[in-house]
Amino acid sequence: MKRITALALSLLCLLPCHAQAAAPTGLTAPASILMEKSTGRVLCEENADTQYEPASVTKIMTLLLVMEAIDSGALSWEDTVTASAHATSMGGSQIWLKEHEQMTVRDMVKAVTVVSANDCSVALAEHLAGTEEAFVDRMNRRAKELGMEHTHFVNCTGLPAEGHLTCCRDIALMSRELILHHPSIREFTTIWMDTLRNGAFQLSNTNKLIFYYDGATGLKTGFTDSALYCLSATAERNGMELIAVVMHAPTSTDRFESAKALLNYGFSTFALTPVYPEALPPVEVLLGEQSTVQPVPARECAVLLEKSKAGSVTTETRLAQSVEAPVEPGQKLGELVVCVDGDQVDRIDLVAAAPVERLSIGDIFRRFFSSFTLQG
Repeated sequence: MKRITALALSLLCLLPCHAQAAAPTGLTAPASILMEKSTGRVLCEENADTQYEPASVTKIMTLLLVMEAIDSGALSWEDTVTASAHATSMGGSQIWLKEHEQMTVRDMVKAVTVVSANDCSVALAEHLAGTEEAFVDRMNRRAKELGMEHTHFVNCTGLPAEGHLTCCRDIALMSRELILHHPSIREFTTIWMDTLRNGAFQLSNTNKLIFYYDGATGLKTGFTDSALYCLSATAERNGMELIAVVMHAPTSTDRFESAKALLNYGFSTFALTPVYPEALPPVEVLLGEQSTVQPVPARECAVLLEKSKAGSVTTETRLAQSVEAPVEPGQKLGELVVCVDGDQVDRIDLVAAAPVERLSIGDIFRRFFSSFTLQG
């Protein structure tokens, strides 16, 4: 048997998964996309699968692989990286590393993130994979894993190279992977000005939104004569973080203004609203040292809503009437089904908040005879 409890909440209407709201006006970049971080839902797009050169926005994948190595323990923030002749020969945006110069991983990540240093990107790539070519192989493998269907990397910097292409959708996918699973990157992407080499080398962020856009959290700019102006811009307000990607903008101003238009549209049109179950009743435990166990949601739930539409969210709580001991913490006891206007949008496991040990044979007999005595 199951207990079924329905809770109706007067909220705002969810944008259906298959629907796309129209793109905001005022975009001058020929290709763009706006994505919400936690759900990965695309809120608007225009020519999002058209391939262009990404320029230094490429470095989002470079940073993702570095952050994955750090978080897995394969690399440490304080590891020393030595610049090779190849790394120092990159040109373009750089901090003018000298051959054999050494820096920590932390300082090189700072240089890549804040000033788009090509020399540090290659030095990090060689440190992790031995050669830039081997690192680029990793980049392309990771792109396939993330579903980046229109991407092919030739280098780890974004410097012009034949066949080095991606699209707005793919940039949004790798941007989301970086900020969702490696939030500590924000320590660097939100820097406006800083220094390296004991204060001798000044850094100023190439992403000007960090200075003047409310809630800006990153992420990466790019420019070459052939790629024109590209940007993956991230910003957070009221617990919702958005990713706005623009490519091939004609000027730097167009790049930033297009990203602003996307972000403004997202924050004014959508909201990420938490959903909570009503008070959950305890579940009976058979043959347990405790007679009941308290169910709790296995994770938080938030529904992405379009503010302009009235609607309703309903939750249905489905719980087992009883469970037999032993009960493990985190053991599934039921589920919470979340619907908007009758359409299911999420399903969250309801799990045991604490363990319940099984009664011993002796305890079972003592409990039985105690019950029998009380009845007599």
